[in-house]
Amino acid sequence: MSVLSIERIDVGEARVEALVRVAESALKTSSFPGLSARAFAALPGLGRHSCDNDAGVELRRELADTETAHLLEHVAFELMALSGSPRSLRGETRWDFARDGRGVFHVELDFDDDLVAIGALKAAAEVVEWLVMGEGAEPDIEAEVALLAGLRRS
Repeated sequence: MSVLSIERIDVGEARVEALVRVAESALKTSSFPGLSARAFAALPGLGRHSCDNDAGVELRRELADTETAHLLEHVAFELMALSGSPRSLRGETRWDFARDGRGVFHVELDFDDDLVAIGALKAAAEVVEWLVMGEGAEPDIEAEVALLAGLRRS
């Protein structure tokens, strides 16, 4: 059973928005011991991410107890950066459970190439699934990055 699914991706002029459903048991990263360490081991570049959260907490501490959809946002951006996107791109993870239902998140990503952003979201969902479950073969990040780079339009 998947802990998250991307139900829809809307593409705008310079931003994509993914409608993401997260299982009740997986809403917060703190539900999964060791997840943050696995994330930074698999994607060391996450340490270079900034996070404009209300508490001003650095990403390493934020990932210990944040929404799983927020982790998806950062993993997608890291995959995009590794495939050639600028690290200056911004995103946002928001939710309104009263309006959309519990576990529904809106993950928005700025992009320099829409196909890369869409591909990065798909790949990030697989990586996050592995990070959360902590089992199975580790995703081949290099292969995912190569696929994304191949999507890039010059």
